[in-house]
Amino acid sequence: MDDRTFRNAMGKFATGVTVITSSLDGQVRGMTANAFMSVSLNPKLILISVGEKAKMNSVIQQTGKFTVNILSDQQQDLSMLFAGQLKEERNVEFNWIDGHPILPDALANILCDVDTSYIAGDHTLYIGKVTDIYMKEGDPLLFFEGKYRNIASLSNGG
Repeated sequence: MDDRTFRNAMGKFATGVTVITSSLDGQVRGMTANAFMSVSLNPKLILISVGEKAKMNSVIQQTGKFTVNILSDQQQDLSMLFAGQLKEERNVEFNWIDGHPILPDALANILCDVDTSYIAGDHTLYIGKVTDIYMKEGDPLLFFEGKYRNIASLSNGG
């Protein structure tokens, strides 16, 4: 199969949207990702997938830390910003917890230390040991067939 067929098939899996954040030398880096999953309850482990060429890959390798910010349906602009889809400069405000930059108003902020990493194809898989979690109420930002969605749009067939 060609790359487009593969991408289209993967797009049939509806996902939530996250922004992965980390900080190196006082500079916060962030990237939008939907390649995120829970791995284990005991110990509490999660997994993210980061492209080999992504700047975030180097930051996580150097710091050994990252945060998964699960976005609400009110944070599509942040997803687009950290995906490089918005070209204008924006000043993003971060809160800080134990040296981790977190996005305020995310549905969940999952703070992690890197437990293990594996190179898989053109990505690195990071298994993170969860060190803390913060949650808020709200509805998730979703991604399906290459488009942002929300719960209402999916239930209405949109």
